[in-house]
Amino acid sequence: MILSDKRILEEIERGSIIIEPFRRECLGTNSYDVHLGKYLATYKDRVLDAKKHNEIVHFEIPKTGFVLEPNTLYLGVTLEYTETHNHVPFLEGKSSTGRLGIDIHATAGKGDVGFCNTWTLEISVAQPVRIYVGMPIGQLIYFAVEGDIETFYNSKANAKYNNKTTRPVESMMWKNEF
Repeated sequence: MILSDKRILEEIERGSIIIEPFRRECLGTNSYDVHLGKYLATYKDRVLDAKKHNEIVHFEIPKTGFVLEPNTLYLGVTLEYTETHNHVPFLEGKSSTGRLGIDIHATAGKGDVGFCNTWTLEISVAQPVRIYVGMPIGQLIYFAVEGDIETFYNSKANAKYNNKTTRPVESMMWKNEF
């Protein structure tokens, strides 16, 4: 079940959902709009290796915006820091973003219960598009969880994306054993 606007507000008041900064006008009927933070990153190497640590280069989006180019994976980050303690958050694109040909996540749209951080975005574009810091980039949808949680994401010893950050984070696939 997806939470409604009223239910999201109730959960924020209870402290089970935290969104910083929170702006009431960003609350939709059953979602919350998130915005593009000031940092992007790209991988240093053209060919990535899933078994190795692929390093990234961070850069700040200028006030005049930045043109994203096709055939490049950009890692972005949400302006908002979120915590979700009793619900499953899903990050989806906005229709206005999609109509510009911007995809904001390759496959990683779901957060786990206990995820406490900004959201790294895996951004790709169909054609060149100028983007800006603070532009609406996506929306969070919250799902109710059935049953008790045994291990929250933020208490897992092997959680790879627990370190609080305001910058995009590269893939940690290399930390898996395979």
